[in-house]
Amino acid sequence: MIETSIAPLQPSWFSPKKLLVVFCVINLINYVDRGAIASNGVNGSLGTCTEGGTCTSGTGIQGDFDLSNFEDGCLSSAFMVGLLVASPIFASLAKSVNPFRLIGVGLSVWTFAVVCCGLSFNFWSITICRMLVGVGEASFISLAAPFIDDNAPAAQKTVWLAIFYMCIPSGYALGYVYGGLVGSYSNWRFAFWGEAILMLPFAILGFVMKPLQLKGFMPAESKEVLTGVETGVSEVQDSGVLNGKDGSFSVEGDVKYSTIHEQNEVNFATKIKVQISRFMKDMKVLLVEKVYVVNVLGYILYNFVIGAYSYWGPKAGYNIYHMTDADLIFGGITIVCGILGTVGGGFLLDFMTSSISNAFKLLSAATFFGAIFCFSAFCFSNMYAFLALFAVGELLVFATQGPVNYICLHCVKPSMRPLAMAMSTVSIHLFGDVPSSPLVGVLEDCINNWRVTALILTSIFIPAAGVWFIGIFLPSVDRFDEESENQISTTERSSTTPLLDGTKTETTESAAEP
Repeated sequence: MIETSIAPLQPSWFSPKKLLVVFCVINLINYVDRGAIASNGVNGSLGTCTEGGTCTSGTGIQGDFDLSNFEDGCLSSAFMVGLLVASPIFASLAKSVNPFRLIGVGLSVWTFAVVCCGLSFNFWSITICRMLVGVGEASFISLAAPFIDDNAPAAQKTVWLAIFYMCIPSGYALGYVYGGLVGSYSNWRFAFWGEAILMLPFAILGFVMKPLQLKGFMPAESKEVLTGVETGVSEVQDSGVLNGKDGSFSVEGDVKYSTIHEQNEVNFATKIKVQISRFMKDMKVLLVEKVYVVNVLGYILYNFVIGAYSYWGPKAGYNIYHMTDADLIFGGITIVCGILGTVGGGFLLDFMTSSISNAFKLLSAATFFGAIFCFSAFCFSNMYAFLALFAVGELLVFATQGPVNYICLHCVKPSMRPLAMAMSTVSIHLFGDVPSSPLVGVLEDCINNWRVTALILTSIFIPAAGVWFIGIFLPSVDRFDEESENQISTTERSSTTPLLDGTKTETTESAAEP
């Protein structure tokens, strides 16, 4: 008989606060990359010719590869293709592979892909590289938030999530500035290579440090013990099949070995089918969860606007208000408002008492009033009036980051959180910022008026606020402490202690006497 027990290890030097800091830096680098490719310094512009015949050469990626606005918009969204395909895969693998190791794999792919972006030579080469960047980012965005949610103090969960998601606007803003500076003083390719150098230590860290454990999943050590026992039993059985009674190779053993080999192939196909079946079952659970669906629908509309803002913002500011330093101005506003708004939203929800209903209230109110300020900003022709109103609007709309992800994590069981985060990410990108950048590019090509384009785009905030307002009235239950089917015994539950403390599995084997 095999008995499995869990004994506590000594607390890891890698404390919850250090985990938060590391994940924040990784998230920041991810979004610096997105901001850099949208900056005028890296993205650049097409060459122009005056009526007098004087022509100027293009700059950046758009100028070097002679991209239309539509192609330029597609370039910003290309990495989403890899992200959308890989996110559900990494979320599903988290049930059989340690999630922290999966993050290490993803960051390694990201680093390689960013280096290749700097080596690209035309539209399709850089597009493929951007897709690989999305594959690399997929594991991190699916698994980082559940790790933070597990290890944050109970009274500060939303604040910790807000600090993590604060790196999104901050990263974009730093990316604008970083891309603008690199593009001004050097070649745009060096911007990508610099990002790769910054990310490489974290990719290595994912492999060399002790793996961390997520709540709701079987500890990695338990999986290894059980796998080792199964392997040992299999080897004993195989030795009896492959050898005759005198220890020599037998014809009968050869036939049985061939049969086992065929059975292994069947077993592999069966495992794939089981994984797909489990994924479909989990997807059904998500799709019937009204709170989750409403939250993601509002998030899609919200991200449609934010995605286009982040990509076209500097270029729109340059054309509407003739900002000579559009990258620096938009970067500065976004980083200040992003930090204050995101952290402020987290603190406010914790002050209100973190609950799904209160999160919906905050989401709908902040988005509605933020839309009013942003819309009003684009109505002014004076640049300073625009900047003042737009800053207040951004402050409000960024207050949503903590609450929206709090709902995603707490409206499902612990073991469903990676998939919930993955599918939320897939949805907001697939239906949000992936189509928004090229569609806004097409709209601008048709009407050739950046002010009208910006007003049409900003108005989409209103239905987002309306969808989240509906969520206030939905019955909701916080499922953070619900038991997960992936926990193998009651003794393995660790919901009351930080998972970074670790667990140790001990296996003993005893034989029952007749």
